[in-house]
Amino acid sequence: MEPENHTGIPEFYLLGLSENPEIQSALFGLFLSLYLVTIFGNLLIILAIVSDPKLHTPMYLFLSNLSFSDICFTSTTVPKMLLNIQTQRKRITYVGCIAQMYFFTVFGLLDNLLLTVMAYDRFVAICHPLHYTVLMSPKLCFYLLLLAWLISILGALPESLTALRLSFCAVVEIPHYFCELPELLKLACSNTFINNVVLYIVTGIMGFFPLAGIIFSYSQIVTSVLQISTAGGKYKAFSTCGSHLSVVSLFYGTCLGVYLSSTWTQASWAGVLASILYTVVTPMMNPFIYSLRNRDMKRALNTLLCNPSSPS
Repeated sequence: MEPENHTGIPEFYLLGLSENPEIQSALFGLFLSLYLVTIFGNLLIILAIVSDPKLHTPMYLFLSNLSFSDICFTSTTVPKMLLNIQTQRKRITYVGCIAQMYFFTVFGLLDNLLLTVMAYDRFVAICHPLHYTVLMSPKLCFYLLLLAWLISILGALPESLTALRLSFCAVVEIPHYFCELPELLKLACSNTFINNVVLYIVTGIMGFFPLAGIIFSYSQIVTSVLQISTAGGKYKAFSTCGSHLSVVSLFYGTCLGVYLSSTWTQASWAGVLASILYTVVTPMMNPFIYSLRNRDMKRALNTLLCNPSSPS
């Protein structure tokens, strides 16, 4: 039977990770655990930074925003997936699908830009340490954060607005656990040329320039550190970048996996697996990376958890 083009609002269904009822409870427990760890881990990072005056510096200001962004990023997809598993109602409204796609893009872009701003902060701290307080003034930090938020909010609009022009069949079954734009484009009944062009342009711009900024910052950092004569000095300089480099590698590695899986393979499970790493695992790992590799953060967390009433 030919699929019927819809003339009104279509019905969207998120098929999720598996339709096998025997593993639904296991999936629910697994993703609920991952989600709770993500929320509490990132909240602890934010609370530790807010409560410790010694962490009221640009680097930790950006980190607290990254943790908040990670909470929002995960919350755009995982709660709906958990609800669908628990209730076995896989329906999502047309408005809900577009909204989920928009906010998912917003916080994905925000993560990307915050990592770039943090790379610039490390570049100034290592390459221009004597001018750090002047170059990274509170006013500049505020403007950098404001710019990152504005670019993310506006940068996500083209993909979402062009998605509104798509026509779908009366019933749309999405082989995913959230409304991801590439999956929607595959299921559209109308021409998707403009949408694909917008997708590639936005992805190219928002992927290339932040990554280029990070690479440039670290190329300057490496050049500066190599000029340090003592091994101890080199280690201390590199150690301040270790956590950020780990997060950058995890973020871009999983992002690359998502796009390579959608480009080079038609197997939906490969794209879903890559998306899980990108949307669930990466935000969960960031607090561990920063708390385990950062002495100041470990001290602040220890004070917050073990002796919250003591002065910092």
